[in-house]
Amino acid sequence: MTNRRDFLKTSAAIAAVTGARAAFGQPLGATYLPPPSSDTAIDDLALEALNAAQAAGASYADARIGRYRRQFVATREHNVTGVSDSESYGIGVRALVNGSWGFASTNVMTKDGITRTAQEAVRLAKAARTIQRRPVVLAPVSPVKGTWRTPITRDPVDVPIEEKVAMLLAANEAALKVPKIRFVNSGLQLLREEKTLATTDGTLVTQTYVRVGPQFSATAIGDGDFQSYTEELSPRGSGWEYIESLNMPGNAEKWASLAAEKLSAKSVEVGRYDLILDPTNLWLTIHESIGHPTELDRAMGYEANYAGTSFVAPPEKVLGKLRYGQNFMNIQGDRTQEGSLSRTAWDDEGVPADKWLIVKNGVFNDYQTTREQVAWISSITGVKKSHGCSFADSWSSVQFQRMPNVSLLPGEKDISLDDIVAATDKGIVIKNRGSWSIDHQRFNFQFSGQVFYEVKGGKITGMLKDVAYQSRTPDFWNSMDMIGGKNSYWLGGSFGDGKGEPAQSNSISHGCVPARFKQVNIVNTGRTA
Repeated sequence: MTNRRDFLKTSAAIAAVTGARAAFGQPLGATYLPPPSSDTAIDDLALEALNAAQAAGASYADARIGRYRRQFVATREHNVTGVSDSESYGIGVRALVNGSWGFASTNVMTKDGITRTAQEAVRLAKAARTIQRRPVVLAPVSPVKGTWRTPITRDPVDVPIEEKVAMLLAANEAALKVPKIRFVNSGLQLLREEKTLATTDGTLVTQTYVRVGPQFSATAIGDGDFQSYTEELSPRGSGWEYIESLNMPGNAEKWASLAAEKLSAKSVEVGRYDLILDPTNLWLTIHESIGHPTELDRAMGYEANYAGTSFVAPPEKVLGKLRYGQNFMNIQGDRTQEGSLSRTAWDDEGVPADKWLIVKNGVFNDYQTTREQVAWISSITGVKKSHGCSFADSWSSVQFQRMPNVSLLPGEKDISLDDIVAATDKGIVIKNRGSWSIDHQRFNFQFSGQVFYEVKGGKITGMLKDVAYQSRTPDFWNSMDMIGGKNSYWLGGSFGDGKGEPAQSNSISHGCVPARFKQVNIVNTGRTA
């Protein structure tokens, strides 16, 4: 029988907290909000679930108690178009019986309710054994106890709605001063996630995640045309201080002017160009053509019915062999980067946050993995530990493999976007994300952007419109011949990325530098009568 006294040793908890602060760059004496306190009542409920699961026959079990506070504020021109503020609270219990998983959840947070839920998880695990393709084998992990919080100085959820609305409407008002701007939209997505994880391995951790997602777009109308522009306001694992640093009211006029400028932009001529991608555009290409195809469950066919498969397969033929790009191309997976959406101290299996190379010197090096997935490829890689990619978007969702932060590392030389432009004779610069389309194997794709600039003789000569680029993933990344240095690095990302059945939404960041790709096919997406 597990009890809190045996489970939680004060000295270990203090050590884990101190270690988490040091490992994730929180300076001593900083004005960040303190890590969450361990709640005795919540800990006891989680341990009750573990005891019930083991008593029912589970060889392993974990319990996640989560409280989720989500806010959304939307405005258009002078009006508030939507405000929502929701909260959910409950527990999810996962049980392993004879190599098969079972999962159950409830928001009935009583001893009896949690016991019944744990017993249901075990019952489902026993039933799943009849269709289990291979027995589940979990990679080892050392038990850990502690707490962690996204480093923030002001909790965005607690900022008064009136203050949020005033900021957004001020941005809209500034944008409407630009001639020909008729429509302006701005908004905020905010999340505070408080999660306690307990496992029969001995882990007991409590973490609080805070994520913010600002949005701004403007539409200009004139000369029988309309053009829209969306500023790439990267979502972050940060507090309200990040939103304030964007100065949306002070920058809105500049952003909106780009929509008006697009009205007079020249439509692109189709053909092959040297493509120069700003980080505000390149991050999405990284997400779709590198992030998703290197998810191991996808490569093994477990996502084929919904999200698709991957050309980065089978593992024995591509690990250490597939040439993804040039020798200077290094793609890093991590859950540690400051300000990133996927930053954590421990994943939803208690695995410490990891950092590793997915692509090393242009060659595919390793997949994204959970504890269960390690056994699928350990005979090939020799790796015996999980990369800590287990995540669930709610207490009512089962944790499974989700994308960490996936980033293109800077080059050795301090090269800027301007330097790349100066070295290009005939090219196109693309900034901010636009539409995209990619096949189920993440092999053939088409991407667009928000603003496009023609380059001739090493100089930007004017704005273009109706631009999209097409390629195949290996061809595209092997055509990359210039990348920026560390001073040009920028962190983008997505507040919501869907995967799984039932679908779950994950938040991830993608850092990158500007890069040039030789002779990429450009198509014209212009509207026709």
